[in-house]
Amino acid sequence: MPESARENVAAALAAIERHDEAINAFVTVTADQAREAADAADHAAGEGRWLGLLHGMTMAIKDNIQTAGVRTTSGSLHFKDVVPNQDAFVVQRLRAAGAVIVGKATMHELAFGIRSYNPVSGQCRNPWDQSRIPGGSSGGSGAAVAAGMAQAALGSDTGGSIRLPAAMNGIAGLRPTHGRVPNHGSTPVSASYDTIGPMARRVGDLARILAVTAHSEPGALGAAPTAAPDLGNFLPTLNDGIAGLRIGVPRNHYFLDCGDGIAEAAMAAVRALEAEGARIVEVDVEGAETTHQWATIQIYADACAFHAERLDRNPELFSNPVLERMLVGRSFTAVNYANACRAREAWQRSLASLYQDIDILVSPTTPAPPAPIEEDKSLLEATKDASRNTYAGGFGANPGLSLPCGFSGDGLPIGLQLEAAWWQEPMLLRAGMSYQAVTDWHLAEPPLP
Repeated sequence: MPESARENVAAALAAIERHDEAINAFVTVTADQAREAADAADHAAGEGRWLGLLHGMTMAIKDNIQTAGVRTTSGSLHFKDVVPNQDAFVVQRLRAAGAVIVGKATMHELAFGIRSYNPVSGQCRNPWDQSRIPGGSSGGSGAAVAAGMAQAALGSDTGGSIRLPAAMNGIAGLRPTHGRVPNHGSTPVSASYDTIGPMARRVGDLARILAVTAHSEPGALGAAPTAAPDLGNFLPTLNDGIAGLRIGVPRNHYFLDCGDGIAEAAMAAVRALEAEGARIVEVDVEGAETTHQWATIQIYADACAFHAERLDRNPELFSNPVLERMLVGRSFTAVNYANACRAREAWQRSLASLYQDIDILVSPTTPAPPAPIEEDKSLLEATKDASRNTYAGGFGANPGLSLPCGFSGDGLPIGLQLEAAWWQEPMLLRAGMSYQAVTDWHLAEPPLP
């Protein structure tokens, strides 16, 4: 294992050099900046100084999150030449904690799709099978970590864009509770859904990144009634185990019509959690089947609102699949949006009731293996199919953790999704730590040359 920040960076840049031409996980590689930051970290260590929880950790940043002096394209021709003057608050926090940023990870155009294709940098490919998608929209972040190009990454999640690529690339990814991590400085899809979060192989790394980024941004608006409670010093409790934790296994929706051993792998993971002391409870999750259709109304309409001027003035700068999918948002009426708001309130009440009876809801992250890049489906249909189980968490605004839990018959990663009530990230991470302590799926590496 590398013992210094410079060795970490050298390993990451070597992996990028070997693999990124084939995988295409990065829009921009910041090699010189990374080496300078690594040297500064090693110099500090030589003086007996520790820069913070992420000292020397190599990280990739999704390309919709601002980085000072490094272009932030959001995978869009509209933003292909944008070079921010300052870092997003989360990036400031990473650097202050000693993280070393090796580059900007590619993504689906405008964070609006599952395939992680964009017209700026092209198609990102799954390290486990380069004919397959890496998931999206944070596909570059997931592929970079899986291929050893970074120890961790930031993604953003609207309806599954951290959890899905985590599952499809065989790594872990956390969608925090909406509002836990500041989104300022990130190109949005939907302000009431978007959530920045960490991706890494090890749950312990997710926990450290969350501890660093889950802070109120100076100068932000005053606390709302639902403002995030203080996360506290939860890191020392990560290895406390899960004895007595109530794991809910849904009878409806989540496990239905899964392909290629996915439901079986998820249930094997449930049994592993039970062996660690969790108590398994079968539950019905009322309303889960309709969350996708209601969330779609809000997310698509919000995307159309944010991009209204671009849609009107320069529609030719959108790729056809993203334009087609986004314009669905203009077919919804104000009444549709209002009804979706009421449905979201009802879903959140239903979740509040559910989490009185259980602590964690478990499911496959996605019901199918990573799709072929050349599949004969529209972006709208492909994204809907993959995100069947993850949209519900976006609709609820509650946290979700995806963990690798096995492989399909074709050797493609399978993800296990753990969800909990609002602000319960420490409990989810503790469960993830317990699972990774008795399994080694997260240590598997893709068959790259």
